[in-house]
Amino acid sequence: MKLTFIGAAHEVTGSCTLLEACGKHILIDCGMEQGGDTYENCELPVAPSEIDAICLTHAHIDHSGMIPAMVAKGYSGPVYCTEATHRLCNIMLQDSAHIQEQEAEWQNRKAERSGYQQYVPVYTVADALESLKLFEGHGYNKPIEIFEGVTINFCDAGHLLGSSSIHITVNENGEERTVLFSGDLGNIDRPLIRNPQNPPYADYVVIESTYGDRVHGERPDYIAQLTKIMQETFSRGGNLVIPSFAIGRTQELLYLFRTIKEQGLVKGHENFIVYVDSPLAVEATKIYQDNLMGYYDEETLALVKQGINPISFPGLRLSVTTDESRAINFDLIPKVIISASGMCEAGRIRHHLKHNLWKENSTILFVGYQAEGTFGRKLINGAKHVSLFGEDIQVNARIESIVGISGHADRDMLLGWLGSMEKPPKKVFVNHGDDLVCDAFSQTIYNKLKFTATAPYSGDEYDLATGECTARGRIVKLTKVSEGRRRANLVFDRLMAACQRLKTVAELSRNLTNKELAKFTDQINDLCDKYARKSK
Repeated sequence: MKLTFIGAAHEVTGSCTLLEACGKHILIDCGMEQGGDTYENCELPVAPSEIDAICLTHAHIDHSGMIPAMVAKGYSGPVYCTEATHRLCNIMLQDSAHIQEQEAEWQNRKAERSGYQQYVPVYTVADALESLKLFEGHGYNKPIEIFEGVTINFCDAGHLLGSSSIHITVNENGEERTVLFSGDLGNIDRPLIRNPQNPPYADYVVIESTYGDRVHGERPDYIAQLTKIMQETFSRGGNLVIPSFAIGRTQELLYLFRTIKEQGLVKGHENFIVYVDSPLAVEATKIYQDNLMGYYDEETLALVKQGINPISFPGLRLSVTTDESRAINFDLIPKVIISASGMCEAGRIRHHLKHNLWKENSTILFVGYQAEGTFGRKLINGAKHVSLFGEDIQVNARIESIVGISGHADRDMLLGWLGSMEKPPKKVFVNHGDDLVCDAFSQTIYNKLKFTATAPYSGDEYDLATGECTARGRIVKLTKVSEGRRRANLVFDRLMAACQRLKTVAELSRNLTNKELAKFTDQINDLCDKYARKSK
């Protein structure tokens, strides 16, 4: 029994872990890296054709995106996942493949003019369609024996429709070991889907750490915050542009916009238009509307039983074609534009940013995590000029973010999930987090829970029979940023998150007495004066 860490080791994307047990090679997730890489990932120690099964936690591309590439290289085994994950992957992997083909076409036009070597796409739509034939959808909490001696069980992770933690039981040579892969754990009390399910006991736990170094703070009133931002933006005559993940976040936003419109909260603009400009998001929205009763939370189920579509309302426009997308930017009426990708790395959102970033009356609203090195992170960090389609764009629009709307559990939620186990696991492996965050969260786990924890690097191998590390990966940093600068960037990101939290707290302080408000204001101003002097 052996566990080898491949991807998302001291990095946030590209999740991939290899389990060797009972003579089988099993991958847990097979994700695509997104944004900037920090470390060089090791290669799979076996050929794709020698992988016997893939177990998939959820549909997001950083967990599923390399499955078609594996198939193109010879993988032919099953892909185990939940039924909802299967349905979402049916559209997501085809969309990803389409992007690969478009990128290849664009690169090859340049190569032809320059005499450079032709660019080969990571995989094609045909590869994606072939991979989808291998998917097997299953329900939550129904153990499946995938091989003799190997049983898997999907538990609700509360991150995305159909997202799961995967509990694996291995019986080999008279020894039994259990391993729990958290997948991406969801934030609590979100629209549409349930909270993460408490985990069953496992000897070893592999846990994500996207927000392993911070807390979301007091849960804000998302309706009030969205309403305020919309009111201010529309009153200025501008557009509200929201880079959003096509699956999950977009549908949650539609749930909130339906409530805002139903209650007439945006004064003077009660008939506002919301464009969803992403063919992928449109298809995903249709899946969410299919009444997948086994995945919805109680509030959503209650609406569905009343005959109410929880994510549809008058004024919702679903944009599919390129012409429909272009037309949005020629519509002069203030509006909401939701478009992918969520980190602004590709897709139609970049066109909408080109048309709106330079406008002082428009607002760009971030509602999800922005990985280091992404275009979205640059805007969050205060970039004054950006390059889009070879053109320098001045950033005049307001850049806003809603704190706590993340689809990921924060540090305390992760600790709560892990600490709810009936007894301590033998070891906890921390992955799927920024470089320093992985280390910090593993230390936090030990400090708070007294669980043995470590943050493995790509290539690290562990014997599950003994719990010992049997091989170390080759740690090769790909970034040119110094350790000090990386640390400074992370600290600065925490500062900006704290500023957003302060804004939320201030907004929630409306009902305090005048004396309390005055004291709070003086404390903020004193703090500002102190650091303004130091910044000179």
